[in-house]
Amino acid sequence: MNNNNNDGLYSHNWGETEIEEAKKLIGPILIVGASGFIGAKLFYSLSKYRDDVFACSKNIKQSWRLSSADSSKMISLDILDFDNLKNTFEIIKPQTVFNLSAYGAYSRQTNADRIHQTNYIGTLNLIRALMDSGCSAFVQAGSSSEYGLNCAGPDENDQLLPNSDYAASKVGASYLVKYYGKIHNFPGVNLRLYSIFGPWEERDRLMPTLIANGLQGKYPNLVDKNISRDFVYIDDCTNAFVKAALTACKTTPGVSINIATGVKTSMEEIAKISQKLFSIAAEPIFGSMTNRKWDLSDWFGKPKLAEDILGWKFRTSFEDGLKLNIEWEKEASEKLKHVYIPTKNKKVSAIIACYKDNQSIPILYKRLTDVFTKTGYDYEIIFVNDSSPFNDEEAISQICAKDNNVLGISHSRNFGSQSAFISGMEIATGDAIVFMDGDGQDLPEVIPEFMQKWEQGYDVVYGERTKREAPFYMQMLYKLFYRIFKKLSDIKIPVDAGDFSLIDRKVVAHLLQFSEKDVFLRGLRAWVGFKQIGVPYVRPERLFGKSTNNFWKNIWWAKKGIFSFSTKPLNYIQSTGVLFFIVTAIMGIYYLVEYFINPPKNAPGITTIILLVLGIGSIQLISISILGDYIGKITEEVKNRPRFIRNKIFYNNKVYTSNEEVSRVINEIKNN
Repeated sequence: MNNNNNDGLYSHNWGETEIEEAKKLIGPILIVGASGFIGAKLFYSLSKYRDDVFACSKNIKQSWRLSSADSSKMISLDILDFDNLKNTFEIIKPQTVFNLSAYGAYSRQTNADRIHQTNYIGTLNLIRALMDSGCSAFVQAGSSSEYGLNCAGPDENDQLLPNSDYAASKVGASYLVKYYGKIHNFPGVNLRLYSIFGPWEERDRLMPTLIANGLQGKYPNLVDKNISRDFVYIDDCTNAFVKAALTACKTTPGVSINIATGVKTSMEEIAKISQKLFSIAAEPIFGSMTNRKWDLSDWFGKPKLAEDILGWKFRTSFEDGLKLNIEWEKEASEKLKHVYIPTKNKKVSAIIACYKDNQSIPILYKRLTDVFTKTGYDYEIIFVNDSSPFNDEEAISQICAKDNNVLGISHSRNFGSQSAFISGMEIATGDAIVFMDGDGQDLPEVIPEFMQKWEQGYDVVYGERTKREAPFYMQMLYKLFYRIFKKLSDIKIPVDAGDFSLIDRKVVAHLLQFSEKDVFLRGLRAWVGFKQIGVPYVRPERLFGKSTNNFWKNIWWAKKGIFSFSTKPLNYIQSTGVLFFIVTAIMGIYYLVEYFINPPKNAPGITTIILLVLGIGSIQLISISILGDYIGKITEEVKNRPRFIRNKIFYNNKVYTSNEEVSRVINEIKNN
């Protein structure tokens, strides 16, 4: 049993009867979609009284709600992967399954394919896999949206008039439960949930928004005052799931049951209760928020069948539930500080290569989170500590401990920034990836411009350094290098463009296929092609300390880039050799003729001979050294050593150090 979650964040208002019912469930118990707020609440409530409760979700380890849960009870599982589903059920052998997985319930979730795949095909896969493995109870989280336009107090046999893809997909899932229950005697029921509210809700839903504003003595933006809901407190809802597993799954498989209070609560009534609980002086302004397409004026249910079959009836009034919710929000305020709800479907990963950047890491983290939360994208930040001798690892671990959107990697030694970027790329899950140095010279505030170009259809967006805050001679040398590099390169290389860039996932997939060890990312980025554009910005000095790139290191970088993307130095050697051969042949003919016309009387021209010998010898040495660089690169590739070795992974408030742990976590992240 989970005895660590006895504080207010994980408490519930179940009575003795409800607790005893929870103990009677046949285990093991599997909660699918446990990363959602109802699933998480059900998981925590059941885990208080038994130790055979498992939580599963596609991205279970990234759930902020389950960050305090026992990791041994969490399973990463994609219900659209039928084979993996079957294998998991064969191992766990769940007897009671609660399916709360869903997509499309929020206005930001608009992908119709994903809605129908998750809500319909996912449910079908679960039922088929459970029919093979056997189970005692399957409770499906349906929705009152199934009634759609027929929303004014319908009973379970009334006509379903879905008015959205989400509603239609839920109707389909309810018919799956009905078919397999009635025809194949599968022990499944569908609970049509009305407006569930309470702890762990998404931050952009009505109740959290209402409470956050109410605690500041004001109202949030409100829709029309006549818009209504049938609000059910979450602990009453989770008890309905338990009761359904104990009763209807056995007595009336395939049935759909309304989980509702039967009480219609309008926005006007919500405002009045809020005014009373929060002592708000002002009057609410209705219509300050545009009605959504699913907002209806008579939306409430009939709970009679739930009472008849399940013996369930709501215990918590809307006002009492709101009071409980207010207290929970207050207690959870510290935990909720780092919870971010994206408003867009796409995800962006930022990879930061860190070396001697311990002071700038917290500042970059703050600036990056500010940028990402303003853009509305889902995001993750991956800090790669390339074996810094400073406290980079400690700074990264402290951030990872408090924010599940941040992941940390530590390398076993210094492999270089290019290997650090590749290390992060292999783990990143975003639709686009941003590459940055950890010294603060790459500005997070430029990233929204990158995103804008990306949304316009560009696959690669790179930063163009219009100016550097550096000594004048260094500015000139950098500009000279990029122009020489462009001239020598076999491909079109943009000038004044470093690693700071945004690259689309499809381009990243190609970059990760390259097997070369000596990577020059900005060159490979140009080599792969696709639609590219630059965004100008002024590159500042490091936030702290001195640059780790001295004069000779910059020469090394220049050689790395040129020898990775150009064979012209070899052509120049050949051309020089041919030129000297021609000059030598001409001089030989000239001196031969001169010898017979004007025979020499002494040995003049010794200086010329010495200079020619030294000059040609120097050219030979330079040519050999250039050949040596190319041969060195070939040698490095032939050795086939790994580009980096990960020593530690900081992920979801945990540190993984052994090879087995690191490999397992990386596979988990990739599969998610």
